[in-house]
Amino acid sequence: MSTGLTDTAPSGARRPGASEKQPAIITDLYDALTVRGMSLVDVTWEQHRLHESRRWSVVDMLAAVDLDRLTPRDRVLVWNAGRAELTTKPGADRLERQAEAECRRWGAKNPAVAAVMEACGTWSRYWNEEEAHHETVFIRLAEATGMEPISDETFIQFRQVFPDDDMLRTLVLLAISEITAAVNYGQCQHVVEDGGLRRIFKQVAADEIQHRNYFVSFAKALVDSGEYHAKDAFAVAHLFLREDGELQGSAREQRESRGTHVNWWDHLDTSDSDFRPEAIEKKEQLICGALKKITGIAVNSREEVEDTWMDLLDS
Repeated sequence: MSTGLTDTAPSGARRPGASEKQPAIITDLYDALTVRGMSLVDVTWEQHRLHESRRWSVVDMLAAVDLDRLTPRDRVLVWNAGRAELTTKPGADRLERQAEAECRRWGAKNPAVAAVMEACGTWSRYWNEEEAHHETVFIRLAEATGMEPISDETFIQFRQVFPDDDMLRTLVLLAISEITAAVNYGQCQHVVEDGGLRRIFKQVAADEIQHRNYFVSFAKALVDSGEYHAKDAFAVAHLFLREDGELQGSAREQRESRGTHVNWWDHLDTSDSDFRPEAIEKKEQLICGALKKITGIAVNSREEVEDTWMDLLDS
């Protein structure tokens, strides 16, 4: 049966859905909107193509796991991952809400920045869906292996929405959070024995890298606009990289009592295993790489991040 979409298409028009390029993140979003003439409809189409190309099934992934092969360490890793992922929906909900408010704020003042904000808020629906896969696959697997279940009280507590902040700071924080998650899952992937569980950790880590790349793209667009200063990106990076900073996670001697939201990476329970998926040096280098992409300023260590941040404060 004809869809009607091609019956009236002009000669030479391409069928909807056809494309010469593989789906990819628009890395120079501000340029795409202001120089290359892309519309928000164009940007949304590219977001959807990439999302659709990367879809995977939680049901199929779980079916491939041999529960009898899982070790006590495997089960602890899954249990912690489920709790960590339970806290991601509030981040996506906040991003959509904050992007909407910022879009309205910039609408008359700088329409291109407003478009960046709208593109970010629109993409948050895909981020939310993909994180729902992560949460569900780990929590369901933990329950199937007899791990301590999540109570309704804990579920509600972990859904507390993060407080708002400057949008550039928010995006950089989220990029670093995704770096942390991706590296952690990559480390887990290398120590689990069951092939099905290994594929889950590998898939989730790949998703987190895609999320990081999106946050870097949106943050870069804000800096490229001239309306946001690189010092705020470095301020957040310094918060994570400083001695006993956020990047140390549960290994820190003293952790904040946040009161507003839960960050499970601060509270990993490794009492039944001596394995901690830290890989601090790898995370540090990935954060430095993200800063270079966002601001154009190259740094190679936490000391250089701090020095650059201090210099930018005086500029």
